Amino acid sequence: MTSGPGTVVRPAGGRLAPAPPRPTRRLPQLSLLLLGTDALSVLAVVLLLGQRSPVVAVFSASVLVLHALTGLYRPRLELSVLDDLPLLAGGAVGALGIASIAQGALGLGAVDGPALRAALLQTVLVVGARTLLYAVRVRHRVRGRVAARTLVVGCGGLGAQLVEILDSGRYGLRPVGFVDDDPRLPAGARPLPVLGGVSDLPHLVRRHRADVVVIGYSNAPERVVVDVLRSCQGLDVEIFTVPRFWQVVSTHRAVDSVRGVPLVQLRRPAFRAPTWPLKRALDVVASALGLVAVSPVLLLCALLVRAEVGPGVLFRQERVGLDGRTFPLLKLRTMRPLPDSDTRWDVQDRVGPVGGWLRRLSLDELPQLWNVLRGDMSLVGPRPERPYFVDKFTRDHDDYLWRHRVPVGVTGWAQVNGLRGDTSISERARFDNHYVENWSLWLDVKILLRTVGQLVTAAGR
Repeated sequence: MTSGPGTVVRPAGGRLAPAPPRPTRRLPQLSLLLLGTDALSVLAVVLLLGQRSPVVAVFSASVLVLHALTGLYRPRLELSVLDDLPLLAGGAVGALGIASIAQGALGLGAVDGPALRAALLQTVLVVGARTLLYAVRVRHRVRGRVAARTLVVGCGGLGAQLVEILDSGRYGLRPVGFVDDDPRLPAGARPLPVLGGVSDLPHLVRRHRADVVVIGYSNAPERVVVDVLRSCQGLDVEIFTVPRFWQVVSTHRAVDSVRGVPLVQLRRPAFRAPTWPLKRALDVVASALGLVAVSPVLLLCALLVRAEVGPGVLFRQERVGLDGRTFPLLKLRTMRPLPDSDTRWDVQDRVGPVGGWLRRLSLDELPQLWNVLRGDMSLVGPRPERPYFVDKFTRDHDDYLWRHRVPVGVTGWAQVNGLRGDTSISERARFDNHYVENWSLWLDVKILLRTVGQLVTAAGR
């Protein structure tokens, strides 16, 4: 596995081709500043109260974790302490609850006066620190010291409004041009030039060193825009989009609002999530332990396979993985070999009794733990397919190509939702892309637990 996946792009003919990511460039991160001010506030509480009790330590650590979980460190365009206040107060109350549970379970001492004073003082300090930080940040934005280069997709009335709003500088974005195939505004009425068409967006991001893309309305078909946005995965760029029917969309903490226009920030690609390295760590530890634990089962299965199909217990077949790269997938041989096995979809007529039993319990896939340990695969991800069928399904199904933006897996979201064997390829692609767009470490754990449940159920049949 590579340290950071690139992007699978759709060139002419629909063939797979990885696009190298743009070199990383970072603006000053508001998230880090917010986390730093909170950490300093916690330290100030300990020093001012002179309390070094375990209960206060548990409370302080819990505050930082709850702030992160409730999105208080999320980068935002609109900065308002009043918007943060309910969550800050809720975080203090929740941290007190965690400290109370900890003291009862571990005998750390009662949540008494010092802890309550720490909660009150910490909340006051955080509110004060954020008020000052936001004021300084907005001042820097207006003066142009914090200005992310921004491309606006859609050269129409809404696009012109967005440029006018963002030009104020309050939101830290500096528009540099429009992106549109068929601009609605005449040339004389455009506040900025049209730099290119929607399909050119990844190239324009690199060429103009854009940090942010704002998607308004354009005449490009929705399918084209979706594909182009997915092709930007390997770029270090944040993407905001104006939701459909934005005039009646209510704003909440997941939606930024710029002068009455809501902007939804698209999730960053999975490999840019801070927990992404833990996925590989989980793969290495679990596959190594799994190989040791199932070695007796593997030996028994190998003997049964040898008795049924003869020599050649292990079956190696070329499969397509991350970014369209191929690798040799390992399985226990469950069927008699045929010359056209790489291009045949229906294989049930070649599966014997032992092979059918192994396939039903997924025991034939145990050698893939070695593929996981090597880095060819992950425990969880879209199932890898043979190159012939990848080309065929890519031509027949628009979304199929985008499954390869993350490592392929032994099990996946489509499989635990019943899409195994001869099932709808379109549905598989939809489930796999949902997994890619919504990846989290907990989603991987959830899929693994559901996989174990399905294996146990199959064993009981």
